[in-house]
Amino acid sequence: GKARWIWWVLKLAIALVLGLYVFWTLSLVALRYVDPPTTGVQIQRRVEAMLSGHKYRKRYTFVPLDRISPNLQHAVLASEDGNFYRHHGIDWEETELVARQSRETGKMGRGASTITQQLVKNLFFTTHRNPVRKAFEYTLAPLADWILGKRRVLELYLNVIEWGPGVYGAAAAADYHYHTTPARLDREQSARLAACVPLPLKRKPVWMDQFSADIIEKMRLFGW
Repeated sequence: GKARWIWWVLKLAIALVLGLYVFWTLSLVALRYVDPPTTGVQIQRRVEAMLSGHKYRKRYTFVPLDRISPNLQHAVLASEDGNFYRHHGIDWEETELVARQSRETGKMGRGASTITQQLVKNLFFTTHRNPVRKAFEYTLAPLADWILGKRRVLELYLNVIEWGPGVYGAAAAADYHYHTTPARLDREQSARLAACVPLPLKRKPVWMDQFSADIIEKMRLFGW
């Protein structure tokens, strides 16, 4: 009957979710040692370009963290996740703050996604917002933090995030926006690039005067 059919659908859904978690866990273990050839967001952008008939050129070169300027590392940390080294994938203090602000204003506030959550989104999902993806993010981020460790999370993040149309990672961003290498990015350039991270297809470093000034001030407060 109907109850039996619902039970089978439920079992199938549970099996599917468990299968996905096994896949994601094995992928994270592999990513400790292997640099990703592509990501979910990169695939999304290619498909979007195909469907719209727009030209698409992918710029993506993976570089070790040691070859990415500390200026950029610090600028992105200050801008995106100041508590990166203190949480285990989820910044519960920031999440609570955003939730409280949302309740008080009656509007959905800014996101409280950590660098680890953003990495999970980039690797396995797309930029499309939905509650299901967010739920997976919240469960996968602590797993990623534990399996990969802070240094590898930061290395992967700085290498895969968008920094313009078809521009992924610090090496491509440094070359595309400043015609330099990621190791040579100065404080000002790094702050301007960090300011573009939340809206990489709409923002350009040259426009980021106030945002970059705020980030430089945050870096100073962090002692960087």
